[in-house]
Amino acid sequence: MRVLVITGMSGGGKSEAARALEDVGFFCVDNLPVPLLGRFVDLLTKAEEATRVALVIDVRGGEYLAGCAAAFKEIRGAEHNLEIIFFDATDEVLIRRFSETRRRHPLNSEDLRAGLEEERGLLSGLRAEANQVVDTSALTVHELRRRLRQQYATRDSHLRVSLLSFGFKYGSPSEADLVFDVRFLPNPYFVEDLRPLSGIDSRVAAYVSQPAEFSEFLERLLGLLRLVLPLYQREGKAYLTVAVGCTGGRHRSVATVEALRGHLEQDYPRLAVRHRDMERV
Repeated sequence: MRVLVITGMSGGGKSEAARALEDVGFFCVDNLPVPLLGRFVDLLTKAEEATRVALVIDVRGGEYLAGCAAAFKEIRGAEHNLEIIFFDATDEVLIRRFSETRRRHPLNSEDLRAGLEEERGLLSGLRAEANQVVDTSALTVHELRRRLRQQYATRDSHLRVSLLSFGFKYGSPSEADLVFDVRFLPNPYFVEDLRPLSGIDSRVAAYVSQPAEFSEFLERLLGLLRLVLPLYQREGKAYLTVAVGCTGGRHRSVATVEALRGHLEQDYPRLAVRHRDMERV
């Protein structure tokens, strides 16, 4: 199991880091008592609940912090891959963040600067043992999340893309991020033999894709999607729905979505496809 320990100063970015790691598939636990770390990892391993876990440990652990070295040794002794990240920032930045959030320091110090100094002392051992120290003083939340995604995201945690066909006569889908209108294509509805079929049928697909404009449209649409989908992922979007609409949502939009599916599912193996209005009469 890959075990990632998230630690560091209060206000240093641990909570945002945990959320970012959870988004890329880590099983995250905040403030688990240090004596339970080894048993918790062992439990997850036996239950096969996760292969990657992130544990937030900080000054809230109190007197148990003294047992971190032993807990880490136990986890490494069980042949797990343990990594420690320490999140830090300058005192000035931490004080500003506490002021903005209006939260009390976990040590309940009457003087915030003195509390930060005490906290640094209590966490000095963890900082010395850390595999990497991340100074978030000049990082925005988005930059921090992007950095962690780049470092820890796997293929399974990539952007989840959905393709949706629909009919404008039944209303535009509220969940759509990108909407494309294909009512400029020839309508199989007006061909008697094709009317009862759907865009999944090869005869309808051939009719819709016959004009040269369809090939050009599909090529340009794929070019746009291949440009913007990685950019959406870089900005931290977890889900994105591309909707294609025609009049009734039975022929042209369905055929177009199926054509898109054939080109995109190799890059997005968990691609979801839904034809919202295909069965409507």
